[in-house]
Amino acid sequence: MVTRRTFLGGLIGSAIGPSLANAVGERDIEPEFLSDLLRADRIPLMADRLPKHPRIVNMKEAGLTPGVYGGSVRTIIGSARDIRYMTVYGYSRLVGYDKHLRFQPDILGGYTSENDSVFTFHLRKGHKWSDGHPFTADDFRYWWEDVILNKFLTPGGGALELRPHGELPRFEVLDELVVRYSWDIPNPNFLPSLAGPLPLVIFGPAHYLKQFHQKYQDDFRLSALMRENRVKKWADLHIKMSRASRPENPELPTLDPWRNTTAPPADQFVFVRNPFFHRVDENGMQLPYIDRFILNVSSSSIIAAKAGAGESDLQATGIDFNDYTFLKEAEKRFPVKVNLWKQARGSRLALYPNLNCADETWRNLFRDVRFRRALSLGVDRHEINMVAFYGLGRPSADTVLPDSPLFKQEYADAFVQFDPDQANKLLDELGLANRDSDDIRLLPDGRRAEITVETAGESTLDTDVLELVRDHWKNIGLALFTRTSQREVFQSRAMSGTTTMSIWFGIENGVPTADMAPSQLAPTMDDQLQWPIWGMHFLSAGQEGSPPDLPEAAELVDLLNQWGSTSNFREREEIWHKMLSIYTQQVFSIGLINGALQPILRSAKMQNVPESALYGFDPTSYLGIYMPDTFWLKEA
Repeated sequence: MVTRRTFLGGLIGSAIGPSLANAVGERDIEPEFLSDLLRADRIPLMADRLPKHPRIVNMKEAGLTPGVYGGSVRTIIGSARDIRYMTVYGYSRLVGYDKHLRFQPDILGGYTSENDSVFTFHLRKGHKWSDGHPFTADDFRYWWEDVILNKFLTPGGGALELRPHGELPRFEVLDELVVRYSWDIPNPNFLPSLAGPLPLVIFGPAHYLKQFHQKYQDDFRLSALMRENRVKKWADLHIKMSRASRPENPELPTLDPWRNTTAPPADQFVFVRNPFFHRVDENGMQLPYIDRFILNVSSSSIIAAKAGAGESDLQATGIDFNDYTFLKEAEKRFPVKVNLWKQARGSRLALYPNLNCADETWRNLFRDVRFRRALSLGVDRHEINMVAFYGLGRPSADTVLPDSPLFKQEYADAFVQFDPDQANKLLDELGLANRDSDDIRLLPDGRRAEITVETAGESTLDTDVLELVRDHWKNIGLALFTRTSQREVFQSRAMSGTTTMSIWFGIENGVPTADMAPSQLAPTMDDQLQWPIWGMHFLSAGQEGSPPDLPEAAELVDLLNQWGSTSNFREREEIWHKMLSIYTQQVFSIGLINGALQPILRSAKMQNVPESALYGFDPTSYLGIYMPDTFWLKEA
């Protein structure tokens, strides 16, 4: 039986009613910001800039207020590479999530999915890149034939999302505005990978990128471009100039609502409105409403201080719940508002025993579920919640939130009850009954049971919570020490097996549906702190790392593969529940508190920013699914 799902975004019938079409043709609906470009005839009028059928965002139906053009928004980033947040916030995707986490066409005018095996994409006629060049099927063809299939640009054979069963799909251009990707086996992760915060890349501006490609550029000019951009290989040149997820190249055409105008290195990056952006409101006004984003680079450690000193008009990253009181005080001194959104992660903080650590004694202990359960039972989450989160969080295992249709209370409750007696009993069973004069248990090799927990040093919340856990674990005969480093060092130490245990966020997506891949519950990535070597094995398709030799971890990988081979929703749902049960019962990560709150600071003039919402990287793309292109300044 073939299941065919069709999603249209204004491709059938007229997407622009007569009044809207007339309004779009009027000069006075143009953003003032573009007036110089219009007077100089460097860009066409809006009616000619927009696709024939743009995406219409009905503000009133969405519970938003139609806005006005204008204004600049300041935000603070921790390093130049954090300009990537603009790609996440802009959330312009072929297919994206709405605020209810349902798929909808965005850049695409529509698409069909047959058994999650054959995906046909329909582009919007007249859609243009930010430089005014047509966006067509050729941009997909170029990326497929000249990037994905090019051994120099894609030496690994293509993203795993494109070859989940080992083989790339068949790619077809059906006409100038229609492309198709076909697999023999369902690939249910294809659409989620396109809708994510860092989307799978399957197209690019061919007209611009060909100048950096060996196939299209003569050797003399290519060599000059390589020298100019300080790279030694043409493939490195192409990668550098085409990187859309971190938009460091101001010349790279984009489909995002704002485009970068500043080349690094710089202490300030300015993003301005894309004149050819494909969304409009119901009154015919082209989105985004806001003209300009100004990103000021600062030290991560003082972002909260600067935001609270009135130096930001919109701040979500670089601030944390422990900054809330200070930021709330800023409302008395500056025209800002601070709201609290619910974090969408499985746990605001989780402890990760490294099952791949190089120390054989600790590795053997961590691979025994009794030890992991004892560690979890030995933590007083109620005290952590009251002291660090003012009682506003919820003690829980590292699992999905009640906001997810996959939530079950039994997952949240798995080994989270504070029970030091049971923890001591489990540790005794493991042969750790002997203690030294300080009442610290002795390991089988005679060493003291001293656990060093490493942090990335990005939040004082980590160290504050570890101070509490230190006291909890001391009562069960375990000594805890803290080591702080930088994120890159932190992750590389885990990968090398040097790290024994880490503290970090819990599972990325705490609000999944069965249509989203359960890959976070299995060893799939090398930055998963509890099993980085096993994750590398999956990520490299078996070329690096080693496969999981713990039966329950291996079963999670097998279940993930089963999920990726079915187009049946009920089967996917059943697989999700099996994986959630295994993950929480095996305590592969020790969740502490979830449902924690995230401060969102905004200018008091800024409209359409939700008072409350879910906040996370995946699937909400931080602010992305709430469409910052619809935010506007009341007195712009």
